[in-house]
Amino acid sequence: MSEQSFQVKSDPALWEKLGMDVARFSGMPAMLTQAYRTIFLSQKNRPAAMAYFDGMVENIHTGRIDELMAVKEKGKPVVGTFCVYVPEELIVAAGGACVGLCGGAQGSIADAEKVLPRNICPMVKSAFGFKVGKICPYFQAVDLVYGETTCDAKKKTWELLDRYVPTHVMEIPQMKRERDKRLWLEEVQDFKVAVDRIAGTETGFDEVADAIRTVNAKRAALQRLNSLRHRSPSPISGRDMLLIQQIAFYDEPVRFAGKVNELCDELEKRVKDGVGVVPASTPRILVSGTPMALPNWKLHNIIETSGAVVVNEESCIGTRYYKDLIDEGATTVDQQLERLTERYMKIDCSCFTPNDDRIDQVLKEYRDSGAQGIIDYCLQFCHTYNIEAVKLREACEKHGISFMAIESDYSPDDVGQLKTRVEAFIEQITG
Repeated sequence: MSEQSFQVKSDPALWEKLGMDVARFSGMPAMLTQAYRTIFLSQKNRPAAMAYFDGMVENIHTGRIDELMAVKEKGKPVVGTFCVYVPEELIVAAGGACVGLCGGAQGSIADAEKVLPRNICPMVKSAFGFKVGKICPYFQAVDLVYGETTCDAKKKTWELLDRYVPTHVMEIPQMKRERDKRLWLEEVQDFKVAVDRIAGTETGFDEVADAIRTVNAKRAALQRLNSLRHRSPSPISGRDMLLIQQIAFYDEPVRFAGKVNELCDELEKRVKDGVGVVPASTPRILVSGTPMALPNWKLHNIIETSGAVVVNEESCIGTRYYKDLIDEGATTVDQQLERLTERYMKIDCSCFTPNDDRIDQVLKEYRDSGAQGIIDYCLQFCHTYNIEAVKLREACEKHGISFMAIESDYSPDDVGQLKTRVEAFIEQITG
């Protein structure tokens, strides 16, 4: 898709129906259009199959919202989520739609700060601001919000968010012992009841089995894609890969998996022909740490306009979301929920203690991706990831891996400083 033909679409009538602040939101499509053209469509030699994902962004505030409203009209739940710990299979089993609500934009933070403290995570503030400011069509479309207790800012914000939209809070144990697994399983069972209540039906074995296969297929497609980008020269940019991973939280899962596999087919031919988006000599970076919710493309854009390529994301928007699948061999609903719980317990969020599995996972992904350095990205006030970066740095020093930690937010104010640091880091790893 050319830069000039790309245009994020508007639908003021739809937004009015959703109860949005239309006058305020009406400028958003033009702003997103310009940013997308600059960051994505200015790239050279993009895969042709990226056209689908460009189209998803064009329709992100219109066509996809129409699809969600059609789900609601059928009496099925539209559930908003903030975390990869949501058992999305149970939403799909009930015939519902699961959409990510994590905020990745600066524009809504001022709305949040009228209520919330300033010195908390920008992702939490951005999301909360979207709801209280009525400037997010997804927030306006959902029937229920799934919240979880992975950080203090989140779990206290959910108490306030519940005043604006029904919010189901799922307790996530902070250790991984057998008694923690029992608690987690009970929370999963409670979430199934909550979703089924909205759907007006009790989902059974067949529905859950189909949903597990559907979400497994989506994650398997992302695994395939991530494996292909590890090749040298990389057949797809880190920016495009980040975008696809972000869209995974918004798109219809069957369609999404199909389009990702179509892209993989194209990339396999690129790999066979030795075609890359950058030369094989381009420095390769692994990004670890906190999630990058759409439209947070700041760090990837800095890295890839500074002469390097991002070849892996160890984050909730990256491999942490799709590295594990659910065992499909259960024969009862109880077994399905237990195996689902076991899969979600493998996610190594920094909220857990101890969390050495994550350090091992970062090192594994570093080796698998052929990276030459690690940039650990932490959102301001995300204390668990910030402190865990100490152990990650120590592990990198032990293994002779170049490492840099970055703490940032959604403001553009630090772009110049970050670019200087990233350029110096790239120079260091290329020696």
